[in-house]
Amino acid sequence: MTAVDGKTGTTPQSAAAPSPFPPIAQYAFLSDCHTGALIAPDGGIGWLCVPRFDAPSVFGSLLDRQAGYFRLAPFGISVPSSRRYEPGTNILETTWHTPSGWVVVRDALTMGPRRSEDTITPHTRPPTDDDAEHLLVRTVRCIDGNVEVELVCEPVFDYGRIPAEWALVGDDRHAADASGAEQTIRLSTDMALGIEGNAVRARHLLTAGDELYCALSWAAELASPADLDDANARMAQTTRYWRTWLSRARLPDHDWMTPIQRSALTIKGLTYMPTGATVAALTTSLPETPGGERNWDYRYTWIRDSTFTLQALHFLNLDWEADEFMQFVADLEANGDGALQIMYGIDGRRDLTESTRDDLSGYAGARPVRVGNGAFDQRQNDVFGAALDSILLHTRRSKRLPRRLWPIVKAQAECATAVWREPDQGIWEARGEPQHYVSSKLMGWVALDRAAKLAEIRGDPELRATWAATAEEIKADILEHGVDSRGVLRQHYATDALDASTLLAALFGFLPADDERLRASVLAIADELTEQGYVLRYRTGETDDGLSGKEGTFLICSFWLVSALAIIGERQRARDLMERLLNVASPLGLYAEEFDADTGRHLGNFPQAFSHLALIEAAGRIIVAERLEELS
Repeated sequence: MTAVDGKTGTTPQSAAAPSPFPPIAQYAFLSDCHTGALIAPDGGIGWLCVPRFDAPSVFGSLLDRQAGYFRLAPFGISVPSSRRYEPGTNILETTWHTPSGWVVVRDALTMGPRRSEDTITPHTRPPTDDDAEHLLVRTVRCIDGNVEVELVCEPVFDYGRIPAEWALVGDDRHAADASGAEQTIRLSTDMALGIEGNAVRARHLLTAGDELYCALSWAAELASPADLDDANARMAQTTRYWRTWLSRARLPDHDWMTPIQRSALTIKGLTYMPTGATVAALTTSLPETPGGERNWDYRYTWIRDSTFTLQALHFLNLDWEADEFMQFVADLEANGDGALQIMYGIDGRRDLTESTRDDLSGYAGARPVRVGNGAFDQRQNDVFGAALDSILLHTRRSKRLPRRLWPIVKAQAECATAVWREPDQGIWEARGEPQHYVSSKLMGWVALDRAAKLAEIRGDPELRATWAATAEEIKADILEHGVDSRGVLRQHYATDALDASTLLAALFGFLPADDERLRASVLAIADELTEQGYVLRYRTGETDDGLSGKEGTFLICSFWLVSALAIIGERQRARDLMERLLNVASPLGLYAEEFDADTGRHLGNFPQAFSHLALIEAAGRIIVAERLEELS
């Protein structure tokens, strides 16, 4: 593989270079908790996989401008006047102004009362009262003057490989089926449809007060809205679903309530309801380096995310979602040695073999486009700590240690004990040589420390003492080999390079808040591992990660720094950085994985659950400290 930005004699591609691809942060995110869609500012669906998050795309113009597209918007107008989420929902509302009038478009992956067993994406968890309808519904209402509205639907199945074959349904031109790759979806509308090659198009003139709709269905028997009233009713019940769900969350009456609320809705939207799993992001292969090769498939569940997911859900009082996620973890099949993999499919599958789609151009030329993730079978020793910290969090919250989780506790503690002295690929899944990464050792300490606490809760003093002793042994090893001459935690034992993952020492209580080594480590990252105040994972010139090209600053690491600064008592500095991070959210309040400080553009997969989870934790650290100060 050759990285575009690694070619001799060329200038690295700017994240803001002129391109037919919209900026990543300009996309809107829709979800029905089974799959998700991204909508570009021009009203085109640029990403949708059906029937679930990790299925092949039907609309994929996000990764290749010829890989599928679905637009409902005013004819000849590409830039809307405004876009917003309907408050408290994942429903998008776009207002358009044309020379002759105004229209409002609403888009939703609809949710409704559960009426029968879901045969499209069957549940392993108990179904709730409401569920996905497996429908994308779009409505248009003219609010002034008159506007000609255009519908263009051109699905290309299997990640842009197989153009759709269309057939009209009935004799009134209001429905058509698109087929390909052994899949059929139905487009229905009150507009008159016409088939043009591999696309369907329609145009209709609306005057003030007029409305129209269209819907795309992959439901059982391709069930679709019967008419405009039915489409609007489905929109209304979707609004009720999201607002009812959000009403269960504990949201602080604080200046940051809005970004916390949007983060909660995003994390819920990235949850696969049938199993309780959470995808790391909606997309695959959005570049971390503009035009480069740092492109990964994030439509899977990382065990590493589990503890951050549990922290965020419990902070928001969303205990049902937390329990669903823990039940998913309890169902997972371990490796032969009892260790959990670092990641799984949203259905719990273990094999995530990576392949490339070389026929796709990639986002703004960033190739290869990957399906699957080759890191799934890497050795990453931090996984044990993440699993056991999440179980301890859940146990303390629920006041009980579920019987089915204890075997996982024992297995992960035994695995951590067996491997903590060995090198691994580290938290960032480096594709270079294994190293003795400090953050991996640190999470080994977390594993044994949490296992000891869980053994105490269970009433097993012998195991508690054994695991606590091993935790102390790991801590001593880190403090002997993992601290440089300045008293700063290093990336791994063979270097003095900095790594943002050592901020986890603050977040997981590895050292007390007033420890000078912790303070020095946090401040070194704040002062030396940042670009314009935003945190890098590491400096690529100092780290053998097996890849070429520079990457942007990592948003999760920047939010971790907020939390760490708050922990060591640098509250004003933490608040200042938090405000900066909130100000670089996308126009709709979303975050990708990275932020390019030079151009202000987001990079990497989008929206990124980890970024939103870290936002909630960072906000919580500061808000709780402020509330305690008020009480004192």
